[in-house]
Amino acid sequence: MSRAEAPGSALDTGTHPGAGGAEVRRTPRPLWSLGLLRNEIGTTFRRWRTLVLLAVLAAVPVLIGIAVKIETSGDGGGSGGGGGGGAAFVSQITNNGLFLVFTALAVTLPVFLPLAVGVVAGDAVAGEAHTGTLRYLLVAPAGRTKLLLVKYATTLTFCLVATLVVAASALVTGALLFPVGEVTLLSGTTVPFGEGLLRALAIAAVVALSLVGVAAIGLFVSTLTNSGIAAMATTVGLLIMVQILDTIPQLHAIQPYLFPHHWLSFADVLRDPVYWDRLQQNLGLQALYALVFGSAAWARFTTRDVTV
Repeated sequence: MSRAEAPGSALDTGTHPGAGGAEVRRTPRPLWSLGLLRNEIGTTFRRWRTLVLLAVLAAVPVLIGIAVKIETSGDGGGSGGGGGGGAAFVSQITNNGLFLVFTALAVTLPVFLPLAVGVVAGDAVAGEAHTGTLRYLLVAPAGRTKLLLVKYATTLTFCLVATLVVAASALVTGALLFPVGEVTLLSGTTVPFGEGLLRALAIAAVVALSLVGVAAIGLFVSTLTNSGIAAMATTVGLLIMVQILDTIPQLHAIQPYLFPHHWLSFADVLRDPVYWDRLQQNLGLQALYALVFGSAAWARFTTRDVTV
C-alpha cells in the first residue's frame, strides 16, 4: 500500500461516524493539506540524500574555523583568505567567533546552499513521477494546485533548515575555537553579544529568503521531466550558468536582474543603521522569480498528463 492510500494518512478523506454529511465534505480539505505537508516534510528529511546534504553543509563552517585557527596559530596573525563576501569577515573571526557565522553563510550562499536547494527542488515532482507515486498523490480531492504548493513549501522549509544548520554549526565552532563577546559591526559600531546574535539570526533569515528564487526554478524544472536526476542536473546547471553570467563585466546591464546578484546584500544587516536598499532589491527580485517560475510550474503541472 502506498503512502497515498494508507488509512488515517494525510490523504485519508473518508467519512467518520456521527458527523453530518455536509460537514464531512467541507472539513477534510484543510486537514488534508496540513497532513500532507507534515508527511512531505517528514519524507524529505528522512531521505539519506537530504541528511548527507545537511551534513556537508554543517561541515563547511567547521573546516573554515579549523583552517583559520591553524593559520593564525602558525603565523601569529593572518587576515585569512576567502573569496567573495567572506573575505570581509574572515579577519574578524579570531577576535570574535560569531563572525564565523557570517563567514560561513557568505561562503556557502554562492555555491553550497543553492546546490543543495537545487537538488531537493529538482527532485520534488520529477522524483515522484520516476518512482510512480505521483499518480497516487493526485487522487486526493485537494488537487494538483495544493500538491504543488505543498512541494514548494517543503522546499522552502529545507532552505530555512539548511541555512540554520550552517549558522548553528558556525556558532558552535566559533565559540569553541575563538573568543566571543561584543560585536564590532562593519560600520565600526560596537554592540552587545546578544544583539550580535539577533543580527546573525536576521542574516540567516535573509539568506534563507535569498534561496526562494532557486527553489521556484528547481520546482519548475521538476515539472518538465519524469527523471529526478535530469531535473536536479538541469537546476544545478542553470545555477552555475547564471553564476558565471553574473561575473562577466560585459553583461553588467542584465546582472541586476539575475537572481544571485544581490545575495551578499545580507552584509548590510551588520551596519548601523542597517542599509535596506540592497536588501529590498534582493528580496523583491526573489519574490519576482518565485512568482514567474511558480506560475510556470503551476501551468505545467496542472495540465500535465501523468501516466506513471
